[in-house]
Amino acid sequence: MTQRQEFQTLQTFNDFEIREYAPCVIAEVRVTADYSVAASAAFGSLFGYISKGNKASQKIAMTAPVISANKGDAAKADEWFISFVMPAGSTMSDMPDPTNTQVVLRDLAAEKCVAMSFRGKASEGVAAKKSAALRAAAARENIALSDETRICRFDPPFKPGIMQYNEIVIPLT
Repeated sequence: MTQRQEFQTLQTFNDFEIREYAPCVIAEVRVTADYSVAASAAFGSLFGYISKGNKASQKIAMTAPVISANKGDAAKADEWFISFVMPAGSTMSDMPDPTNTQVVLRDLAAEKCVAMSFRGKASEGVAAKKSAALRAAAARENIALSDETRICRFDPPFKPGIMQYNEIVIPLT
């Protein structure tokens, strides 16, 4: 089974959770494109990095999810940050430098987020509806959220859409 990003559930509501994500390292590619093509545009570079496309020619385990993040700036609505989470326990000093200059390694501190899961294909329309629903549910509970939205996909694109598992994750402010 593919290793997943580590978190602890802090509080559960009817339609979402508050989680604390453990610190981690991500490999990230910035893409300026519509959501529908952003992840596939970045995937090859990220997969190359974990498949020995790094200065140590080291193979790195694939983890889940693949994250498509939009920072929420209306002027940059088509700017996406696609990332792979590195295996749990990884540190910046453990990770080999990418050979592809599009791939950037970043250290993420522990953070609290709200999360809502859903099944089905994470199309742009579905992701937008789920994001709006999560923001509305958090607002009802007086939880302040950042402008960033993360669409987290856990399954390969060839898995039948109805069987795909996804999450919307939004950091707290």
